[in-house]
Amino acid sequence: METQQGSTNESKQKHGKMKVLLVSLSCILMAVGQIAGPLLCRMYFLHGGKRKWLTSWLLTAGFPVMILPISIFYMSSKAKTDQHLFITRWLFWACAILGILLGFNSYLYSFGISYLPVSVSSLLSSTQLAFTAVFAFVVVKHKFTHFSINAVILMTFGSILLGFHMNGDRPKGEPNGEYVLGFFMTIGGAAVHGFLMAALEYTQKNSAISFTFDIFMQFQLLVSIFATLFCSVAMIINKDFQAIPEEAREFGLGEIKYYTILVLAAIANQFSIIGSIGVIFSSNSLLAGLVTSLLVPVLQLFSVVFLREGFSGEKGMALAMSVWAFASYLYGEHQASQNKKLALGGEEVNNDSV
Repeated sequence: METQQGSTNESKQKHGKMKVLLVSLSCILMAVGQIAGPLLCRMYFLHGGKRKWLTSWLLTAGFPVMILPISIFYMSSKAKTDQHLFITRWLFWACAILGILLGFNSYLYSFGISYLPVSVSSLLSSTQLAFTAVFAFVVVKHKFTHFSINAVILMTFGSILLGFHMNGDRPKGEPNGEYVLGFFMTIGGAAVHGFLMAALEYTQKNSAISFTFDIFMQFQLLVSIFATLFCSVAMIINKDFQAIPEEAREFGLGEIKYYTILVLAAIANQFSIIGSIGVIFSSNSLLAGLVTSLLVPVLQLFSVVFLREGFSGEKGMALAMSVWAFASYLYGEHQASQNKKLALGGEEVNNDSV
């Protein structure tokens, strides 16, 4: 009996270490993607790029990078199990719906970043933490606490503060109407992103299969394919594919750098998607929202250094509210986790006494 219990504990420890490794790797991919992606996309627009559906397409078009690791996992597990692919009819349609939503969210995000400085768009995008909290409560029944409510309020006030300072942040020569539209499109993108976080977690919990790492990669690949198809249809209608060669020739940094920016943006954005889904499937949607919010100050720093964007007092206040909201939410989740452990410990004590 002791040998069996020791084997069980060892298995749990091994599983725990693998989970920590997966979460850590996913967070690193999120950091690379969510910092490099916006900077590259904004650089595209600053130097003459005008195709919003193209940058939307770039957010998911890097999905072929997943084919190699999926193939390796498939071949290595071929001799061990008969179940190689996760596809069921329910999951297929779930991937299709989520992919279309991701494509639409990509357009909202691209529209916003085409008119807003990265320092502003990143702060507005951080409100997805508030939307994630709301949708996680509605969709997957995560409970609200006064810490999460505090985080939602702070994020909301931070966005309002930026809204009052629109004129000071608007790039020279940009019409006020386009800047305002970009502002609200970014908020809309944050809302859709928050819903996607909760919907991904809901899909995992109701899939009727166990989501291993290789299955998670297959899921991510299929969602990205549907999102890319959605954006590709829009690009065909808008004749964006035909416009790429001419836009490359007229690009401010030169034709070679034009294509380099597009390729690197596609890869970076795919890293962001892989990381986000990895955090959700190895932990939960709320942690993914927290990591995104935590990366906002880092992206702020990079935008000031590499894109020479200004950093006003209002942006500083909004950033402070975002960090405060993140700390509040994180502390609330820690408290909830500790209370849950204490409750479980109490149950074990009661069971032992019986």
